[in-house]
Amino acid sequence: MYNGLSRTELDNFFHIWGEAAEIKCRFRPGVYSKYNVKRGLRNEDGSGVLVGLTKIGDVHAYVIDENEKVPVEGRLTYRGIDIYDLVEGFLSENRFGFEECAYLLLHGDLPTERELELFKNVLASFRSIPEDFVRTNILSVPSHDIMNQLARLVLIWYSYDDNPDDTSVKNLLRQSVNLISKFPLMAAYSYQAKCHYFDGKSLVIHKPRYDLSTAENLLMLLRPSGEYTPLEAKILDLALVLHAEHGGGNNSTFAAHVVSSSGTDIYSSLAAAIGSLKGPKHGGANSKVIGMMDELKREVKDWRSDGQIRDYLARIVRKEAFDRTGLIYGMGHAVYTLSDPRCILLREQAEKLACQKGRMEEYELHKRVEKLAPEVFREIKKSDKPMCANIDFYSGFVYDMLDIPMEMNTPIFAVSRVVGWCAHIIEENLNGGRIIRPAYKNIKRAKEYIGLQERS
Repeated sequence: MYNGLSRTELDNFFHIWGEAAEIKCRFRPGVYSKYNVKRGLRNEDGSGVLVGLTKIGDVHAYVIDENEKVPVEGRLTYRGIDIYDLVEGFLSENRFGFEECAYLLLHGDLPTERELELFKNVLASFRSIPEDFVRTNILSVPSHDIMNQLARLVLIWYSYDDNPDDTSVKNLLRQSVNLISKFPLMAAYSYQAKCHYFDGKSLVIHKPRYDLSTAENLLMLLRPSGEYTPLEAKILDLALVLHAEHGGGNNSTFAAHVVSSSGTDIYSSLAAAIGSLKGPKHGGANSKVIGMMDELKREVKDWRSDGQIRDYLARIVRKEAFDRTGLIYGMGHAVYTLSDPRCILLREQAEKLACQKGRMEEYELHKRVEKLAPEVFREIKKSDKPMCANIDFYSGFVYDMLDIPMEMNTPIFAVSRVVGWCAHIIEENLNGGRIIRPAYKNIKRAKEYIGLQERS
């Protein structure tokens, strides 16, 4: 009972109330076009409405030729450096790249060898969480959802900070490095608590190692054995680099800009960004890919048959299969059209990992779906719009091969993207100057107030 009301009575109340509210709150068709509203802050050609400037990252996928948008191969740059060059740099030298990437995005330039070593030591010095914090805030309050737990824990760190509201560059950098170091621990410990208290598994809490990279620590913290192969750590490190930044317009980064433009603390801004990233239209997409591919593997008897794969994909587009949304998850992107450079780079390493794990048949299936999905979509939708696979199409498969549980897919995204969020929060505090406040037009007609006794 809830103050005299049964659960059934409450459910009935919200059912009836919700149906009425839905009718009253839903807009008439065409009303957005009538007022020329840029829904989703998108122009009619799909490009984003220009709302800010940045020096941090750039996503490039088209050129304007004689006032027409012409698709080109996708490019991604971090502080002006092409992602292909950045990745080739650390892979060719057989070293981890995430720490170098973090330095670049936060500082603005690539570090020298000495600066990189010092930065790694600074990160390592922050790579611990007090035992009382773990007991009180993680083990005592476990959560089914790791992203919600991360948002809560980030806000709690405000209380552990001696100078939380100082938005000077020096202090924001201190806070950023501290949180970047702690995100892998918070995510891993939250997952272990979830497994123990909700799934009945043994509780395994490893201490972080200061001599290991971020990727190595994350794998070690997630696995009861603490063991991993060099290739596994190398590929997870690459995934972290590729997810670290994606321009100022992606939903979670823009959320960080909006909140920090109010002058609030970094913890509040990051909690908002985490909430955004959790959404299935944003960071939660890779889990959708896994679910879709699992159903495809069951439904398609011959994984080498283009015809059978086409038939299943056609059922998805017609809203007859998987979640009936008509979406082929992992295909298409808000900006990229011909190619997503992150997808290309991760796909190359995914092949190596699939070979090591004995999962080449699944890898080849992913490649077939990647090739056939745009064709099926164009045929059914009668659209000539270019479509390519995005990084989510392979990241879920890679995480699965790394034995990373699905519940951790989006939290790992957050472990990486916190770097970009912090860089943008610093940039907003330095350059924004005004609180972000776009306009919303009220389309409800004025009406008179009616006294309580006179209402029907």
